[in-house]
Amino acid sequence: MKKHILCLGDSNTHGYCADPSDCADSVARFNEDERWTCLLQKALGEGYLVTEEGLSGRTTVFQDALHESMDALSVIYALLKSHEIIDLLIIMLGTNDTKERLGVNAACIGIGMERLVRKAQSVDCWGEGKPNILIVCPPPILPEMERSECGLPMGRGCLEKSRELPAFYRKAAELTGAHFLDAGGCEFNRLDGMHLTRRGHAQLARRLAEAVPGLLV
Repeated sequence: MKKHILCLGDSNTHGYCADPSDCADSVARFNEDERWTCLLQKALGEGYLVTEEGLSGRTTVFQDALHESMDALSVIYALLKSHEIIDLLIIMLGTNDTKERLGVNAACIGIGMERLVRKAQSVDCWGEGKPNILIVCPPPILPEMERSECGLPMGRGCLEKSRELPAFYRKAAELTGAHFLDAGGCEFNRLDGMHLTRRGHAQLARRLAEAVPGLLV
């Protein structure tokens, strides 16, 4: 059986494209030749199965009063069971948690990630192996977000909180026994400042392709 990797995330896992000129198909989603999940599948090859679970707006554990079913915590049991058996769960969340209306700081987002990981570890979806989870901290939000159309609903303080996340996510990984990867440096676009470019997707895929095989030995 192939090694099964489930990628749980938000719009940057779904493949949202904020700049149609950056997408081969000129639509709002990068295609299968551009998304990091698909590029990871190609890089790893036939012995692996990479599955996408990306939802725009998704948070770790915090409910959003404006949108329903956005917190991963409330759906992770069903997601993991529907995709079992899972050999590696990659979680890349946190950008949406910085929204002002959710009212949490970076430390609380880190605790939210810890809680989410512990919930995932408790689900019987790992076959005969033990829970195997990689926390990926998304790149920090760029100042362009505040000047974009999405800046007002995101609110204030997002940039600062996103810059503080790596330290808290690293701590969450240490506390739970999860793996950790900082995606800082993977390119965000200059339109809304918080979505990967086509190049950013490729950069993230390369980093993961280097890291993942060693997590599945």
